[in-house]
Amino acid sequence: MRINSSVPRSLLLAGAFISVFSYGAAAQTPASPQPLPPGSPMIGRPDNEAAQKLAPVAAPPIAAAPDKLPMDKLKVPAGFNLEVYAAGMPNARSLALGDKGTVFVGSRTVDKVYAIVNKDGKREVKIIASGLYRPNGVAFKDGTLYIAELSKISKIEKIEDNLDNPPKPTVIYDNLPKDEAHGWKFIAIGPDNKLYVPVGQPGNNVLHDKDHGQIRRINLDGSGAEVVAVGVRNTVGFDWNPETKQLYFTDNSRDWMSEDLPNDELNRVTKVGEHFGSPYCWQGNIPDPEFGWGHSCSEFTPPVGLMGPHAASLGIRFYTGKMFPASYKNQAIIARHGSWNKTNKFGGDVVVAHLNKDGTVKNIEPIVTGFLQDNKYVGRPVDVMLMKDGSMLISDDWNGAVYRLSYGKAKVAAQ
Repeated sequence: MRINSSVPRSLLLAGAFISVFSYGAAAQTPASPQPLPPGSPMIGRPDNEAAQKLAPVAAPPIAAAPDKLPMDKLKVPAGFNLEVYAAGMPNARSLALGDKGTVFVGSRTVDKVYAIVNKDGKREVKIIASGLYRPNGVAFKDGTLYIAELSKISKIEKIEDNLDNPPKPTVIYDNLPKDEAHGWKFIAIGPDNKLYVPVGQPGNNVLHDKDHGQIRRINLDGSGAEVVAVGVRNTVGFDWNPETKQLYFTDNSRDWMSEDLPNDELNRVTKVGEHFGSPYCWQGNIPDPEFGWGHSCSEFTPPVGLMGPHAASLGIRFYTGKMFPASYKNQAIIARHGSWNKTNKFGGDVVVAHLNKDGTVKNIEPIVTGFLQDNKYVGRPVDVMLMKDGSMLISDDWNGAVYRLSYGKAKVAAQ
C-alpha cells in the first residue's frame, strides 16, 4: 500500500491506533437488548435485581397422572371433602355444564376442548374439538356448546348427542381483536339469554381503544353486539348475583406498580356503559402513575371488593346449591390462580366472598388452600362451577385436572 507522503507518519500511526482501539471497544460493547414484543408482560418491569427475577410461571407441558395430583397438600374446612373428578386434560381451564351432566372444559395453551362424561359408573374424558386457537371459554345453553377462541366464538349444536362424533364448530362471531396479551376469553350466558364476552387490555398498562378493555354481549346467533362495561383490564370470570341479577366480574389489576399494590378487583355492573377505571385508576382509590394525570378516581365505578395484590382472581360462581352450609348461600366462590410478579407469591386458592346486604364484599374466607407450597405452585385453580347436586368443580390448569368439592359425609359426597 502506498502512503501519501503529505501526511505526517506520526498522525497516520495515531489514527491507526485510534481505529484499532475504537474497533476493539466496539467489539467488547454488549449488543443492545432486543425490544420486547407488543403486549409482553415484561414491559414496564423495574430495572432492579428483585424485579428482574420475576417472570410468568410456566405450567408443566403435560397433565399430571392421577396418582401425582397434590391431593395430600390441598386443604378444606371441616365438613368439606375434596376429590379428583377427572384428570389427564392438559391446561384444563373454563368449565360449563351440559343438560345431561356432561362437563365441558376449555384450554388456553393447547388447541382442545374436552368433555367429561359418566359411562358405566366411571368418568371418561373425550376430546370433542381440536385444532382451535386458545379455546379458553366455554358456555352451554339448550343443547348447544359455545366456544370462545382468541378472536372468534363458535357453536356446536346437539353436542351431548354427538360426543363420539362431534361436528366441527360453526363460527357465529368473529369481530374480536387478535391481540395475544389478555386475548383469551371467558364466556357465559346471562339471565337475559345473551352471551357475554370480554376483550382485555392489550398489554400490561396501555390506553384502550374502542375495541379493548370492555365486556360485550351478543345474541346467541352472534348478532346485536353491545358494550356493557368499559375500563376493564382483564376479566377471566363473571357471574350474575342470583338475587339482584347484577353482573359481577373479577378483574386483574396492572403489574409493576409495586409488589403489594394494586389489588385485584371484584366489580359489579349496575348499568350499561359503566367505566371501572382501567388504566386511569386502580382498586377504586389509586390513580395510575402514568395515565392517572388529569383524572380522579371518583370518575369511575369503584370495586365492591378487593381480592388481594396480583392474586390473578379468575373464575367466579355464586353458590345457589343446597349441599354447603347456609352461610354459603348466594355467596361468590372465586378461584385465585396466584401471582407471578411478586417475590412472595399470593393466591393459589379458592375463596368465598361473603357479601353485605348492599352487595359489597364483607369478608373473604378461604375454602380450598395448599396450591402454593413454599412459594412454589403444586397446582393453580382457574374456574369453579356448580353441579346439580350442590357440589362444586374446580379446574386446575397446572395439573390438567378437575376436582370436586362437596360437603357432608365422604361416602355421600363420593356418590
